Amino acid sequence: MIRLLSLVVVLVLVCAAPAAAHNVGAGADLRIAQTIAGAEVTVVVKGTTRVPGPLRIGVIAFQPVTGLEVGLEVRSVGDGRTVTGVARAARDPQYTQLKVERTGPHELRLRAGGEVAVVPFRVLVERGSGAELLIYGGLFVAALLLVGGLLTGALSRQRPAMLLAAGAAAGVTVATVMIVMEPQLPASPPDGAAPAVTGAAAGGRPFAQGRVATVPAIPAMGEEFTLRIDLVDGSTGRPVDDLVAHHEALAHVVVTSDDGGYFRHVHPLRTAPGRLEVKMRADRPGRFLAYAELEREDSGGQLITGEFAVGGDSAVVPKDRPVTPRLQPAVPVAGRPTTIELDATGPVRPWLGMAGHLIIRSQDGSFLGHVHEMGSGGSRLRFTFGFPAPGRYLAWAQYALPDRIVTAPFTVDVVAPEALR
Repeated sequence: MIRLLSLVVVLVLVCAAPAAAHNVGAGADLRIAQTIAGAEVTVVVKGTTRVPGPLRIGVIAFQPVTGLEVGLEVRSVGDGRTVTGVARAARDPQYTQLKVERTGPHELRLRAGGEVAVVPFRVLVERGSGAELLIYGGLFVAALLLVGGLLTGALSRQRPAMLLAAGAAAGVTVATVMIVMEPQLPASPPDGAAPAVTGAAAGGRPFAQGRVATVPAIPAMGEEFTLRIDLVDGSTGRPVDDLVAHHEALAHVVVTSDDGGYFRHVHPLRTAPGRLEVKMRADRPGRFLAYAELEREDSGGQLITGEFAVGGDSAVVPKDRPVTPRLQPAVPVAGRPTTIELDATGPVRPWLGMAGHLIIRSQDGSFLGHVHEMGSGGSRLRFTFGFPAPGRYLAWAQYALPDRIVTAPFTVDVVAPEALR
């Protein structure tokens, strides 16, 4: 009996390991795209495994930059303690190491080219679960009782030895049951996680109400201006300051001219609670359309739209040379999926967590769609999109090469299903 229990203990100790289900964001990297100082970069905050401990921050450049340095300031919301450093934007950045003293909410302040952004984030550290305590506690007790049983049996005291062996068996049984059940148990929140939402708020938060404006109110063609998006809660009227990162950004903003000749996909800076801003230039006058994709915590994704005018003399501005994608079917039908393929001009690297992005706008600007590459691999990009209605659509496929982001424009004419009869 004692030999059998010894074998069981050895096997459990060899096989026992903390369940992967405990990792609820703790230790994961935070990646936030930012359009700052005229460059498209992704700020990476490496996950930390302990506090006090190191916090490594790097800035990945997706466009050619020369000597772009980003000032870093990490502030703990809990006690106000601040640490500072500098990171240089590069394709393969060197990570700057700072030190954090506690878990919980923090703010990362970025400074570059006279611009400032404040990115909220949480320092999360994984903690052991109650199941782990039972597993290792049961094994520890079983080991003590097993040793006691061996010593008692050596002294020819059979009854106490059997009782100790039974206790050891009970400890091993508890540990074994918890090992089997642990993957099905709810994961423990990591240290520093946000408090659980309860009560009326547990039903989800309402969509943000957004206002799109420019500074100045009517930008001049060729001159820098600021596109500003103010977000408020429709229930309280307060600024919405609980955006969550989705596809590696707090918000994705697409700006197009009315004719589609101008296109920008940028990632605005959080400059104040409920305020996003990005600096831009327009190469032509006229009407411009702005679309912001964002998501509130405990809410769904949403699209905020707006428009603005750019002043200046009318001028003929050359458009980017369109590409010719491969469509399947060759004539897309409204309400049915269409496969869109095109070849990249070089080796593709992930940008915003994906190999490619396809943004589609109806000609009148009333509709905007955004889908991602299907994971084809290699230099071929493949998208699937369902056009909602017949008509002409303006489209832009985007992907990142080692040294730049490529935007490939094209148009798609979609027919109604009855046109095929």
